[in-house]
Amino acid sequence: MHTVAVLALDQVIPFDLSTPVEVFTRTRLPDGRTAYQVRVCAEREEVDAGTFTLRAPWGLEGLGDADTIIVPGVADPAAPLSPRVRDALRSAAADGTRIASICTGTFPLAATGLLDGLRATTHWLVAGLLAATHPDVDVDPNVLYVDNGQFLTSAGAAAGMDLCLHMIRRDYGSAVAADAARLSVMPLEREGGQAQFIVYDHAPTPQGSELDALLTWLRDNLSRDLTLADIATQSGTSTRTLIRRFREQTGTTPLQWLHRARIRQAQHLLETTEHSVERIGAQVGFGSPTTFRDRFKRTTGVSPQTYRRRFS
Repeated sequence: MHTVAVLALDQVIPFDLSTPVEVFTRTRLPDGRTAYQVRVCAEREEVDAGTFTLRAPWGLEGLGDADTIIVPGVADPAAPLSPRVRDALRSAAADGTRIASICTGTFPLAATGLLDGLRATTHWLVAGLLAATHPDVDVDPNVLYVDNGQFLTSAGAAAGMDLCLHMIRRDYGSAVAADAARLSVMPLEREGGQAQFIVYDHAPTPQGSELDALLTWLRDNLSRDLTLADIATQSGTSTRTLIRRFREQTGTTPLQWLHRARIRQAQHLLETTEHSVERIGAQVGFGSPTTFRDRFKRTTGVSPQTYRRRFS
């Protein structure tokens, strides 16, 4: 079983701490087994969590055999990092442990030197401070999270959930990640600068939406060369009314929704079949392989071939 150690530093932000605990604890494999063992670790037994005191059941020794370590945000990102914590994180990194930070947790992680020369992110409010404090880190404030392989960082608040779901996606695949997203009552898609690798079963539409039947029809007809007029005819409305309803209920336009649905299906086919990229592009409704490759890379941040190597 994959062990996740959540490191509670003094002045830990409770939301950032609870996010990985809740997301990973609730994750289940297809056969119902628990996917992760989660432990909360700290340098001392009691941790200042602002409005309350946290009692951590594990000391720093709990980091030693963990597969993943999460560093949640702290209220004072400029606070010095304890030498014991620094050494524990560096030792874990030397053993190949995956280490991720949430929000201002990037600051203590950067203080170890492990992010030097790497791209990283944090809450946009303190991105300038991170860049000034750790000039060897390539700070990108415009993304939800950054995955460098062994080291991952996320922006503030809900971006930590995006990062946790991304790691679940890496560990166990899209179906398990999609189930974890539903259990966490997360939006099934997130707009943002960071390419989203998590694949979900459905687009973000409220249950009982008047668009349900139309969205089902669109999913069943992804391979067709559909125009906005075709979609409006199927819905029995004018194109203007269709666009307005889509904006209200999905936050996007019909054609943008259709493009994302095609990319989601392409991701699934790249993971689960050996079909050529050209065949998959045609199966999901792209007129040419070049158009498919360009749209796929703009949406996910990588080429279809790279995606297949990472996630098949």
